[in-house]
Amino acid sequence: MSSKNYIISLAVTATIVIGVTLATYYAYNSFSKKKKLYKVVFVLGGPGSGKGTNCSRIVNDFGYIHLSAGDLLREERASGSPLALMINTYIQEGKIVPAEVTVRLLRQAMENAVKNNKLNNKFLIDGFPRDMDNLSCWNTTMTPLVDVQFLLFLDCPQEIMKDRLLERGKTSGRNDDNIESIIKRFNTYENSTRPIIEFFRNAGKIREVDSNRDIELVYKDVSLHFNNAIFSD
Repeated sequence: MSSKNYIISLAVTATIVIGVTLATYYAYNSFSKKKKLYKVVFVLGGPGSGKGTNCSRIVNDFGYIHLSAGDLLREERASGSPLALMINTYIQEGKIVPAEVTVRLLRQAMENAVKNNKLNNKFLIDGFPRDMDNLSCWNTTMTPLVDVQFLLFLDCPQEIMKDRLLERGKTSGRNDDNIESIIKRFNTYENSTRPIIEFFRNAGKIREVDSNRDIELVYKDVSLHFNNAIFSD
């Protein structure tokens, strides 16, 4: 084979290889996108940082479906299921319920919500993931199905959060809105949930808001992050 023909052969081969590689890449990306059934924003912050308050407004303004990991666990506890006693003990002690239980409840709630409203696949999940075990279990179970857009972190001083919780405890009827449970919850948050926040910060997927301000100022900053998410989709 002449050197000219050899060069032409190499060029043709390279073109074919590049073409197959690109086709495989685009096919894989297309497949991956089809598999992502849900869009999720995690919402984290200490107990009393304003997660529920801001999530309610995000639902109204941006059309997300709000799922509270804590509420789902409390509902399961109240159902009298075989898990109820175990969940109750963990909540009273301010401990983190085993990840498999929480992820299963979240997935079930997401599937049910989409069945009822097939046009909406966007979820706010507040109070989750609370530790690295939560995140690991979530990644193993949900990564093929979920696009995590970012983590919204509501930052607030512990003393302010304590005052909010004690005030809420006067009317909430929750058995964890008392000073003993609050202290345990703060300890769990600092020891277990803070590393999650730093993990997302290092991954460039955290959106942080100072929630120790007037509620309207807080929500103005929260809204900005969701508006940006709309334009980046």
